[in-house]
Amino acid sequence: MCRTVDLRQAVLARNDGSARELRAALAARGTVAVNLMSSPGSGKTALLEAELGLARRRGVPVAALTADLATENDALRLARSGALVKQVLTDGLCHLEAEMLAGHLADWLPDDTRLLFVENVGNLVCPASYDLGESLRVALASVTEGEDKPLKYPTAFGLANLVLVTKADLAAAAEFDEAAFRANVTRVNPGVEVVLTSARRGQGVGVLLDRALAVLDGAVPHRPVMAADHAGSGHGHAHPHGHGHAHGHGHPHDHGHPHQGEDGERRDPTAAVRESA
Repeated sequence: MCRTVDLRQAVLARNDGSARELRAALAARGTVAVNLMSSPGSGKTALLEAELGLARRRGVPVAALTADLATENDALRLARSGALVKQVLTDGLCHLEAEMLAGHLADWLPDDTRLLFVENVGNLVCPASYDLGESLRVALASVTEGEDKPLKYPTAFGLANLVLVTKADLAAAAEFDEAAFRANVTRVNPGVEVVLTSARRGQGVGVLLDRALAVLDGAVPHRPVMAADHAGSGHGHAHPHGHGHAHGHGHPHDHGHPHQGEDGERRDPTAAVRESA
């Protein structure tokens, strides 16, 4: 049992090192990465498509990388926005990792990209433990999934900088208790912003883009601190994100991150990204 725990910690520490390097490389380019996590079928892709379309209309240089186990359906949908989109097939892996993401960004992400949205694999367990070098982590849940979602997945919601509730147009039919959901989010992540959205009706569309642009302009996102009743419960790898940013869309950003993992003797996963900057 001890060896299993040690192996997991070593894997996460290695990933943390890769994430730090990728975050620094993106900062040097003046790019903010946004990590989107949710269960399958939450409406994450529909909302992201709307946000990408809005970014394009506002003239924001934006790109999206979407991960799936086996299909390219999400990339085809997101491409309708007109944004640059790349599909990553994980071949059964239930999450993205920082080194994997860096490899896919090399020679693909344009130098002028200001916002990179990463649609993680539909899963609220594995992705929650892996820092991808993002500056904004977003957890999503639809009104049809139940008010107790944050309590069932405390790491995913407890480490989020922003929580989005999707399919708000179905709230009445699903008998969604908004007050109960917000209370449950507060239990695992006090102070985090919770916003109701509906891609179908346009409700809340633009909030994600605005929050990402605010980080790009220097705003420090909500710093999650997992509530005491979940901290150390074994639900995941708790690593709050603290990022400082210089103002201005065209300037590099300085990202501080409290990870202490050792990289070891491995290839620099962001070398190609830095060389293209």
